Amino acid sequence: MPMALPRVDFFTVPTIGFKLLYCLVLLAHGRRQLVHYAVTAHPTAEWVAQQIVEAFPWNGTPRYLVRDRDAIYGEVVKRRLRGLGIRDRPIAPRSPWQNAYVERLIGSARRECVDHVIVLGESHLRRIMSNYVVYYNETRTHLSLGKNAPIGRAIERFGRIVVHPVVGGLHHRYSRI
Repeated sequence: MPMALPRVDFFTVPTIGFKLLYCLVLLAHGRRQLVHYAVTAHPTAEWVAQQIVEAFPWNGTPRYLVRDRDAIYGEVVKRRLRGLGIRDRPIAPRSPWQNAYVERLIGSARRECVDHVIVLGESHLRRIMSNYVVYYNETRTHLSLGKNAPIGRAIERFGRIVVHPVVGGLHHRYSRI
């Protein structure tokens, strides 16, 4: 089954040594699910093309990919998209509102996670983002989804409420036992 109109973008994260790390995020539009992320200190078009291949399972390639007009999406990325049968859909120049869902995801990731942590390096940011992806997809509610998470969950009506810290204690998941 094809994925619902994925959107892709980058954001930067400074480390304790004042180096910049680049985090690529890929969001499925339909349920606002964060389907893939990757971290690197030196993004290249070849690296982005490889991340796009890793993001989509064999039978789940989308028809389109919405992206901004960053130079990092060079000819290598465009050729890889064509090879996968994905039509490239760049947004208009200087129009981030056309990619608003992924921009909102980046803002949420910054406000809810990355801005509260001192990142030590690439592997540390990968661990942080891994925890955030689980929180975002399974716990964090979205108004557009009827206060449900991107990966739906059952309503727990009975039992004692317990608190589970997630994302290193920055957030909590409440469940009934």
